[in-house]
Parts: sequence; structure tokens; C-alpha cells
Amino acid sequence: MSRPSDRSGSFRSLRVRNYRFYAASNLVSLTGTWMQRIGQDWLVLQLSGDNGVALGVVTALQFAPTLVLSLYGGVLADRYPKRRMLVATQTLMGLLALLLGVLVASDGIELWHVFVLAGALGSVSAVDAPVRQAFVAELVGPDLLVNAVSLNSTIFNGARLVGPAVAGLLIGAASGDTAPAFLVNAASFAVTIGALLAMRPGELHATAPVARGRGQLREGLAYVWSRPDLRLAMGLALVLGTFTFNSQVTIALMAREVYGLGAEAFGLLTTCFAVGSLSGAFLSARRSARPLQRFLVLAAIAFGLLSIACGLMPTFWSFAVLLVPTGAAGLLFAVANNSFVQLGVDPQLRGRVMALYFTCFLGGTPLGAPLIGWISERFGAPWGFVTGGAVAVLAGTAAAVWLSRGRRVRLEAHVVPPRLQLHVAPRAPVPTAAEAPGGRGTG
Repeated sequence: MSRPSDRSGSFRSLRVRNYRFYAASNLVSLTGTWMQRIGQDWLVLQLSGDNGVALGVVTALQFAPTLVLSLYGGVLADRYPKRRMLVATQTLMGLLALLLGVLVASDGIELWHVFVLAGALGSVSAVDAPVRQAFVAELVGPDLLVNAVSLNSTIFNGARLVGPAVAGLLIGAASGDTAPAFLVNAASFAVTIGALLAMRPGELHATAPVARGRGQLREGLAYVWSRPDLRLAMGLALVLGTFTFNSQVTIALMAREVYGLGAEAFGLLTTCFAVGSLSGAFLSARRSARPLQRFLVLAAIAFGLLSIACGLMPTFWSFAVLLVPTGAAGLLFAVANNSFVQLGVDPQLRGRVMALYFTCFLGGTPLGAPLIGWISERFGAPWGFVTGGAVAVLAGTAAAVWLSRGRRVRLEAHVVPPRLQLHVAPRAPVPTAAEAPGGRGTG
């Protein structure tokens, strides 16, 4: 049991040895992953002649398998030891990065190679993502879960801060050769595998595995559908994940088409977005309870408004500066939504529920990325930002209207200040995992 002192501080999860191993290795591996993303996007632009649709297609291919495999990955996460599964998925992703690096270094790379390898990487990642999300709860337990999720986002965005900048410098120093970015990423997976093997299994907060049986995937879907709070979170994740979280497409096109700059500037812009995301992650790490639904709505609307403003920026530096608060708003929404879902589910269903969450959050990318790429190609790169932001504002507004249904709202006028007061009657509380239909509880 955690002592009271263990439950305070923005970095309290790092007091857990297994989580320290996971966090440190994740920082190294994710830095390499961001280097590969920058290298892959730049490579596609080189091979396709700056084609925005091609950039959207390779992004779609990397995330399309999420629609098919992520839910099954969630079933596997509930059924088998998660640490062992992660060793397998991380090994496969490292080998795919190595193959891409070798093809580029040997001058044998073609655009279709990038497409195929992006699809293969997406297939492995679709299984890896829900397992990783469920594994975090086993590393730290329920008391530290919100903090650990926030620190994971801090690490992710710290890597996003370093990785793109390093990738841009490497590619620029190599006269546009993207091979070093891929080879560094391949090596980084060895660090993660070593950390997983060095963990102490006896210190994990492992949940009892679910026995193999029929209808387990359907059980997870029915559980989410029975929970209005989870439906709201999933819906926001689907819409914003499809149309608004496309910075790898929109920033690249803004750098090349609007400002006419190279890989170094692209890396700098991605780093600016990451600075904001990192700030949002630090703010999220202070949270210790499940977020409120209205916070999810407000964060979604704020992210949308800032995205619209990004598309309207006239100069490179004004665009770069505004990417910082935009990244912060997006990250605050993403962490709050993730924590909201994780803390509201039965532990034995967490793998399947998180798989559905990532299917919503990433599964729309195969549609959204090419569409945003086409809009940017057809009407200009700024419209990629404006469109994604407008959709986020509309989704947040619709969610706010949905949340207010059934409430009694009245406006009172007074002679003395405050002259107007808005009164909103409270609704019944959101059910917990134990109270939800079909929920087993956590006792």
C-alpha cells in the first residue's frame, strides 16, 4: 500500500522501480520513433514531389491497421502477460525500422516500399498500443494511474521535443538523407526490450488473466455502450483523432508550401508544437482524480479554436509561436480523455476498453489524414488546420449540448449586481465501473 507521501508530487510514479525502467526506456525509444516519423514524412515528400495526398496516404497506412487489429490486441492484453507481449511487439517494430533504414542507405528505396513498411509498422503498433496502455496500470496500481498516464504523455512529448529537432539536424547534415533517422530508431528499441526484461515481475500489479472464451470482444463493446460517460469520451476521441490531430501532415505542408523552408524548419515547427504539448503534460501530471466531462469538452473546443488560429498565421514565426499553446491544448485534452477512460473501467476489461479507445482515437486517421492532405493540396495548406479546428469546435459544442440535456436551466434578473445569474440544476452522478451494467467492480 502506498504511503501518503507517495501520493504527492508531479513525478510520484517514478518512485516505483518498474515504472522508472519503463519511463527511461520509453524516453529513448520514443525519441527514436519521432525521428523516424520526421524522416518518413520527409522521405515521402522527396519521393512524391511534395505531394500532400501521398503524405496523407502513408500516415493513413500506418494507422489503418488500428481499425482491424487494435480491438483484438485489447483481447490479447486481457488474456496474456503484457510484459511478454511487449517484448515481442517492440522487437518486430525495431526490425521494421532497421529494414527501412537499410533500404534508404542502399539507395534501393521506392515510394511503395515506404507504404508497405508503414502498413506493417501500423499492424504491429495496433496490437502494441492497447497492451502498453493496460500495462501502465500494472506498473503503478490504481492510486498512481492518473499521474503515470500524465508522465507517459510528458515523456512522449519530451521525445517529440528532442526527436524532430535531432532528425532535422541529421537529415540536413546528411544532405537530405533520411537513413540515419531510421537506423537510430531501430537501435532505440533494444533499450526498451532490455528494460522490460529487467523489471521485477513480483512487483507488478497484475490483474487476473481472462480465460480464453467466445464473445470477449463483444463483451467489451457492450460494456462501453452501456456507459454514457465512456461513449462521450470515445466520440470526442474519434472526431478529434480523425480531423484535428494531424500535425504530422499539416505542419509539414505549412513548412514547405506556405513558408518554402526545409527539413530543419520542419523539425523546429514540430518541436514548437511539442513544447506546448510538454507544458500540457506537466499541467496534467498535477491531477490526481478522474477528470470531469465538462473539462473534456472545454479542452476540445480550445484545441479547435487554436488550430483555426494557426491556419490563419501570416508569418513563419507567428505560426511557430502559436503552435505552443495549440500543442498544450491538444495534450490536455488527450491526457484527460485517456485518464477519464482508464479510471472508469473494470480492470479485467481495461485492455479491451483501451483498445476501443485507441481504435477511436487513431482509427479515423486513415480517413482523416488523406482528407486533410487533399484539402491542403486543393485549397492551400492553412485550410488543413482551419478544417480540423472547426470540426473540433463543432464536436465540443455538440458534446456540451448533449451533456446539458435533461438539466433545468434558468436565468434570473436582479436589480443589484450580479444582475444576471445562470442556474443549472445538477444531474445524477456518472456511474462507476462497479455500478455500470455488466461491471464486475474492483473490490
